[in-house]
Amino acid sequence: MPLQNRVAPDGDIIATPHRGTLMGNRGGAFHLPGQTLGPRRWATKQWIACVLDFKGRHREVMQPNRYTELFFLDEATALAAGHRPCFECRRADAERFADLWAKTHGGDERARAPAMDEELHAERLAADRSKRIFRARRADVPSGAFVRYEPEAEVGRPWAYLVLGHHLLAWSPAGYTALVMPSAVAEEVEVLTPPSIVAVLSAGYRPTLHPSAVALLG
Repeated sequence: MPLQNRVAPDGDIIATPHRGTLMGNRGGAFHLPGQTLGPRRWATKQWIACVLDFKGRHREVMQPNRYTELFFLDEATALAAGHRPCFECRRADAERFADLWAKTHGGDERARAPAMDEELHAERLAADRSKRIFRARRADVPSGAFVRYEPEAEVGRPWAYLVLGHHLLAWSPAGYTALVMPSAVAEEVEVLTPPSIVAVLSAGYRPTLHPSAVALLG
């Protein structure tokens, strides 16, 4: 049975056999001794997204007193959930992200990780610890962000969609499964990706995507 350690665009942690293309953590250990999760969903405000392979390191997941390893379909999914690039294993991406963060926040110097983590924690979680969302004009949502869209009379369809150019791509744990043209979606949408990350995407940051996204558009 697969472990409950895969992250969906809304930040929920689910069990699925699909590993994805990135791993990460939420600042420490919050899993139980039996490699299961209790009510906690993070250890600290430091939510990061990492590469799967770095300097030949090997980890046995969900070990006692070790951070809880999480996995993402791709970087766009990780960003939607509120994770930022890791400064150790993804230095170039993290510096690019921090530079654009500073630019969108009116700063002259590269943003520092603790400041970004503090702001992101406020943006990704509501008072009841559910996923915080915001509404925006569909035309203002950049490529790489996720929106929530529930087609009427289509029960069972995915509800999280990646914005990519003039298309919406339906998310699933295994990959992107369908295209939806924006004309089928209301002018105003619910955005899952935190506002500060949406601003970074609008400023030119391009997250890595699962190969299924390219296949759908090809």
